[in-house]
Amino acid sequence: MRLKREFDWKIGDRAHTQLMGWTPDGAALRGRVAVVAGATRGAGRGIAAALGEAGATVVCTGRSSEAGNEHSDYDRPETIEETARLVTELGGVGSAVQVDHLDIAQVTALAQRLRRDYGVIDILVNDLWGAETLKGPPSSWHRPMWEHNLRDGLRILRLGIETHLITSHCLLPLLVTRPGGLLVEITDGTAEFNAIHYRLSVFYDLAKTAVNRLAFSQGYELADFGGTAVAVTPGWLRSEMMLDNYGVTEANWHDALNPARVDGYPMAPPGFAVSETPRFVGRGVAAIAADPARARWNQRSVSSVQLAREYGFTDIDGSQPDAWEPV
Repeated sequence: MRLKREFDWKIGDRAHTQLMGWTPDGAALRGRVAVVAGATRGAGRGIAAALGEAGATVVCTGRSSEAGNEHSDYDRPETIEETARLVTELGGVGSAVQVDHLDIAQVTALAQRLRRDYGVIDILVNDLWGAETLKGPPSSWHRPMWEHNLRDGLRILRLGIETHLITSHCLLPLLVTRPGGLLVEITDGTAEFNAIHYRLSVFYDLAKTAVNRLAFSQGYELADFGGTAVAVTPGWLRSEMMLDNYGVTEANWHDALNPARVDGYPMAPPGFAVSETPRFVGRGVAAIAADPARARWNQRSVSSVQLAREYGFTDIDGSQPDAWEPV
């Protein structure tokens, strides 16, 4: 669909493009089965929702459930059941399965359940993280690695890399049952960006860089089975936790940029003006999944805005925010 560019505006040195006329195709992924590992909140919830917009059946996994979230690293209210209901409300078929993706037995049981219920999966999204609190506040970034808590650093690697390996090992046999399967590894920063930028700490840097390489290496193996693996990064994500950090909601997120605010919350940096909702990266994943030529993305590392420009989709406000544009 051709999009009408309604207007551009500048925020500091960054261009923000508003596009009108795009709507999701509710039948684009009808009949496809997707698993979003780590669908409780943030990018995972946004991806599950966007797959639902496209009509997919989406199995939403994670540790935080209405049955309890005692195994989660966060004490937060979001649950996988909420995400599954959102998928259904948007036109897909959502289901929730509580899984700790560090527990091999639980992920093996998930694979057995998926094989029994669906026989095959078409899309696997590894949006596994859970280390936001472990990475620390900005005041703790850029310290020498020997000044970090080693136990916390090693857990960042377990949560950010080991979970991806366990999940792929257990679920990829279902993805290669027939040609055309798609594996999406969610990370922070493209391979190109991370290759020349130090990311917060040695532990965080290693975790996010490794996920890009995982997409590359798994794509090498999947190609022989007609499958595709791609690493995708959002920009500055307005996740539930990010909005809470600045004391705003999605409805009034611009207030976080107000220098006159007196509510006790910190003012967001100027770059927050080109932040994006989790649905934006989700629509990128859905666009790749619906593309008959998706194999062209195999082993690549791309951002949500790169995909938006390629496929023409927008964020929920009709924009294509670019947090990666050089300042």
